[in-house]
Parts: sequence; C-alpha cells; structure tokens
Amino acid sequence: MAGTIASALVTGGAGFIGSHLVDALAASGCRVTVLDDLSTGSRANLEAAAGRVRLVQADLRDPAALADAVAGCEVVFHLAAVVSVPRTIADPLGSAAVNETGSLQLLEAARAARVRRVVFASSSAVYGDEPSLPKREQMPPKPLSPYAVQKLAVEHYLKVYNDLFGLEAAALRFFNVFGPRQDPSSAYSGVISIFMARALDGMPPLIHGDGSQTRDFVYVGDVVAALIAAATAAAAAGRVFNVGTGGAVSIRRLWAEVARLAGAACTPRFGPRRAGDVPHSVAAVAAAAEGLNFSPRVGFEQGLALTLGWFKENRKGP
Repeated sequence: MAGTIASALVTGGAGFIGSHLVDALAASGCRVTVLDDLSTGSRANLEAAAGRVRLVQADLRDPAALADAVAGCEVVFHLAAVVSVPRTIADPLGSAAVNETGSLQLLEAARAARVRRVVFASSSAVYGDEPSLPKREQMPPKPLSPYAVQKLAVEHYLKVYNDLFGLEAAALRFFNVFGPRQDPSSAYSGVISIFMARALDGMPPLIHGDGSQTRDFVYVGDVVAALIAAATAAAAAGRVFNVGTGGAVSIRRLWAEVARLAGAACTPRFGPRRAGDVPHSVAAVAAAAEGLNFSPRVGFEQGLALTLGWFKENRKGP
C-alpha cells in the first residue's frame, strides 16, 4: 500500500513513531522529507533510511521551512507535537503554540502546496474519563489536559480544511503505542519501555495504583500500517479513526509479561494512583477495519518480545 505514495512529508519523523513510518515509506520507494527540530527526536532514528530521506531541521512554526519541506509532497503525515502531558499543563500557551498554531500553519502550507491529503496523529486522550468502553469515535470527547484539548482542536481544523478547502484530511487517535526506539529515559515515555528498562536492570518498577488499570497497547509497526492506510484509503478523508487492538491489558499483567521475557524476578512497588489517570481504556476498532481496511497483525506478546530484543541490543546501561 505504501507504494501508492510517491512523495511525503513526515513532521516529527525523527521521533519514535515517525521514524518507523519513514523507514516504511522509504523502503517502498516513496520520496520522503522529514521536518523535525530534534528537540525529542534523534538523527540516529533515521539511520536505517539514510540516503533516502531529506531532513529539514526546523521548528514547525517556521513558515519558510514549512514551505520548503512540503513542496512537491503528495501526502503530509503530521506527527510533530509537544507530547508531554505534564509539559502542556505547565506551559499551556507554549504547547498550544506548537500543537495548535503550528498545526494550523502546516495545514496552510499544505493547502498552498496543493497536497492531496494530510494524516494527523491524534490521541485517545481526547476521550478523557468518559467511562463507556470501548472508546468509540462517536463518543463526546472529555479532554482532561491541555494536550488533549490541543489534539482535539486540530481534529476540528482538519475537518474544516477537508470540507471547506478540499484538502483531504484524516485523524488517527492512537492508543498506547509501543515498540523499538521508545526512549525509557524520556519524561513522557510509555510504560512498556520504562518497565523493560527496570526489568533488564533487575530493579522493581513503580506501579501507580493497584495495577488493575487497563490499557490498549498497540505495536508501532501496526500504527505505521494504519497511518499509510489513512493516506491511501478513499474512505478515510474527513474522518477520525481509533488505532488500537480492541484488547485490554492490565498494568499488573504487563509487568508479569515483561518480567517473564526478561527473566526478572522483581516484585513491583505500588504507589498512589496518579491524579487524572483514566482507570480503563480500550479502542473500538470497527471503524478502522471498515474505513481503512486496517486490523493489527502483531499480538501483544509478540510485540513485547520484539521490543525487548531491541532494548537488549540498544540499552545504554542503568
């Protein structure tokens, strides 16, 4: 499917998810440009696609850099963002300048460059503490953080640009993405990468609450497939889709699986539940199956094994 995309811009393409997308696009023969300020991304993440990717190191809010990066691109994958929820709480204005205004500037640049479609990385955070399960795209959003509000705002902008200006646009609400290249030392890393680092160091993890809370963990390779499907499926334009597995995994079970794979015998420590933590989250996946012909292929245990293998080869010590 990736072969139908001749040229693409990936914002945030040097990051965890973005670099996997860049690898897949470049391998298919797509001409790929990456726009990334490298504030959280890394040139090392682009090594696998070296020589086949043009990197524009610039801020998303730089109009000249945007115009340069988007020129001649058929599709824009917009993954660049301030992704730290605590950072958006500490600095709502600064994060909104990137996540909202920066996204709007990108849409304007894409419209001027006559891009065919924009695919946006949104988040399951837009559902907030809505208790109904599974999370369906038609549910009223209940964002609990500036980050979630900002993601939701961009979803609305995409719909307006799709309907008003004819710029095809689709948004994907990622659930808990995991896989190789996720940095456990990052302040906003996923729980799986943190657990793996602790297991390989023989140290117990800290679980907030009693560990009964559940999440929908989706492997990064499947997320890449969903992104590419959203860029190519005719039915995707103007719509929002969940990207998850439809399966719930408790944090207790997650640690048990990671510890088993790593051969760690540590007993986790338990602390107070974090304020604002959603007890349970799992994606409804029917819309993605129908509109994108997408369903995840990598099972939870298989994804954990692939990720742990990468961590073992690339870890930098405790």
